Amino acid sequence: MERVRLSFPVDDVVHRHPLTVRITDMNYGRHLGHDALVSLLHEARVAALASRGLHEWDLGGFPCVAADLAVQYQAEARWPDALVVETAIPAPGRKAISVYHRIRREADATTVATARINLMLVDPASGRPVVIPDVVRDALAGAR
Repeated sequence: MERVRLSFPVDDVVHRHPLTVRITDMNYGRHLGHDALVSLLHEARVAALASRGLHEWDLGGFPCVAADLAVQYQAEARWPDALVVETAIPAPGRKAISVYHRIRREADATTVATARINLMLVDPASGRPVVIPDVVRDALAGAR
């Protein structure tokens, strides 16, 4: 299977979030575990959205759900590495918001992982995806 490399959209960075690898984030390979990485990405994404006045549970009146997640690992991180998660959010599509994360080790700027998550806003009553509201588009555009 051919591996397609995620391209991090540097021009669309909206937030940088410092984090530290905790001892509980380590797996048996003695490096940052996948489950912990996903949690760190979630924390950084919530902070990035909040910096734009947005919240995952209320994006223009709608909650969001993860449609898919892709993570590519470039290096290992270990306790107690200081990390910086850069979050980039390009202009949303009609019904999806792509959020990119690049996790770097602060000490040497080595990229630990690159990730992309596609978020969809859903109507709570029907559970169906909705068009991204203009208020969300405007808040995200204000970040550029």
